[in-house]
Amino acid sequence: MASERNVQTHNLPVRGPRPGGPPLAGPVEKAKDFRGTLKRLLAYLRPYLPAIIIVLALTITATVLTIMAPKILGRATTEIFRGIMAKMLRLPNAKIDFSYVAKILIQVSVLYSVSGLLSYLQQFIMAGVSQKIVRKMRKDVSEKLSRLPLKFYDSRTHGEILSRVTNDVDLISNTLQQSLVQFVSGIVSIVGVTVMMLTISPILTGVTVLTLPLSIIVTVIIAKHSQRFFSKQQKELGELSGHAEEVYSGHIVVKAYNRERDVIERFENINERLCDASHKAQFLSGMIMPLMRFIGNLGYVIVSVVGGILVTKRAITIGDVQAFIQYSQQFTQPIVQISNIANLIQSTIAAAERVFEILDEEEEKPEKPNALKIEKVKGDVKFENVYFSYVPEKPLIEDLNVDVKSGQRIAIVGPTGAGKTTLVNLLMRFYEVQKGSIKIDGIDIRDIHKNNLRRCFGMVLQDTWLFNGTIRENIAYGKENATEEEIVRAAKMAQAHHFIMALPDGYDTVINEEATNISYGEKQLITIARAFLANPDILILDEATSNVDTLTETYIQKAMDDLMKGRTCFIIAHRLSTIKNADLILVMNEGKIIEKGTHKELLAKGGFYAELYRSQFLGALVEVQ
Repeated sequence: MASERNVQTHNLPVRGPRPGGPPLAGPVEKAKDFRGTLKRLLAYLRPYLPAIIIVLALTITATVLTIMAPKILGRATTEIFRGIMAKMLRLPNAKIDFSYVAKILIQVSVLYSVSGLLSYLQQFIMAGVSQKIVRKMRKDVSEKLSRLPLKFYDSRTHGEILSRVTNDVDLISNTLQQSLVQFVSGIVSIVGVTVMMLTISPILTGVTVLTLPLSIIVTVIIAKHSQRFFSKQQKELGELSGHAEEVYSGHIVVKAYNRERDVIERFENINERLCDASHKAQFLSGMIMPLMRFIGNLGYVIVSVVGGILVTKRAITIGDVQAFIQYSQQFTQPIVQISNIANLIQSTIAAAERVFEILDEEEEKPEKPNALKIEKVKGDVKFENVYFSYVPEKPLIEDLNVDVKSGQRIAIVGPTGAGKTTLVNLLMRFYEVQKGSIKIDGIDIRDIHKNNLRRCFGMVLQDTWLFNGTIRENIAYGKENATEEEIVRAAKMAQAHHFIMALPDGYDTVINEEATNISYGEKQLITIARAFLANPDILILDEATSNVDTLTETYIQKAMDDLMKGRTCFIIAHRLSTIKNADLILVMNEGKIIEKGTHKELLAKGGFYAELYRSQFLGALVEVQ
């Protein structure tokens, strides 16, 4: 139930760059406390430390074997080159030792095969480890969300919470499964390749390293300019998505006022700006890899020329030059890879920080050790000197006193923000009373276990909530292990049976995710049937019949009268015609009860309630203070 106050909104988190994308292509979100968050994330990894050590060992071994292969393969190239040159010079015993070449090829094949097998094993193990870690994290978040008070959900958008539970956790999963191994592999590759190049020729190694600053300078310059356009792209994409959602959700209003051309023009303007920003961002980031290849190829040319000179001077062999060219290719690739992964790790730690923020949220106050577990209540409800505020400096409810007897129908009316819904939230212990007390059957509700307390209530809200499933399952949500007979009887009492049977699959009709395959009034009838099935001791109705036609409303009111007999009922009313028969009407304004009495008594007083009633039914002008 939404609280009556301003809802704080938060911007959705920005996604970091994807693995394999252009280096430094997009804006990177950084964690506020990198070290602290990393420490907490490593705590999730600790139970799987032996498996992770095995993965790292396999990764290092596979990388080392891959690094060794080019130099060994270079011996075969040298042997073939020696034999060919000997034949050309017609030297004695001028022949190629193919058995030696075959032996080298077998060695290289074994190295690559073992390296591939080890890579497969480390990916297999790491996939299992990462999914177990993420499963534990999702479980912790899910359990935490179930323990958080209503104020947590009231102060955040649904989109933000969903983004943290899904997108952020998925980003952590992908990083653990792929990027961690790639990062270690990249480091080992850089160190290993550098060592191997130095063993072949320090001169060629120096030539290769000279091209590295050029690569870094090009990457940084392009990334600096592309980042601005990526930021603009994200901004325009968000505006376009918001505009599309707004237009499609309100398409009836757009058509009713003939504003199609306006919304199309606005869409085209935003789309054009998005296209321009995306084109520039993608063009600039797309330039990085071709330029890196150009610089790399420039390095190959220099290495080939210098290597050729060294071969003629017999400083190194032709096989070593071939191996060095392969190593120079392997040298630049892990550098680009690590720069990508470093940015991704920054985004991942930021995502983990947002997940941990949920886990650190203040939970509902724990139950008292001796909390009562009641099964049924008679229905006497008493508010004694109740005080409550969402914001300390702005009291909402002050010194509220109400005494409700069992079986009474209590209507609560008043303008928006008067505290009507807050009163029900306090009664259900969605929020805790800050001063005073609320008692049911003489027992302070803070002394009753929340699950047992809420089991005594049945709620039918103005905003319907149905989940993706059959109509039968949605009605049965009101009672565990409900029988078919009970479900049908509840539907009949709510005047829903006739329209359900008219559907192609009857009670087995599946309500889609948005519940758009049935009308709003039919959705409300199903939620009312759910309340009938629950058979609660105390009912809370938030204008439960506001979305059904007049004839159906009449039938529902008759059924409601049967349901409410002998039960305490709180009715939050917006249409005053629905509460004429209430035993007591509480008129609230600014958190206080300013009038109370029956419908006739309040009309006779000619006060605030009478003004409200006349404004709805007699068309009288209400003076706005």
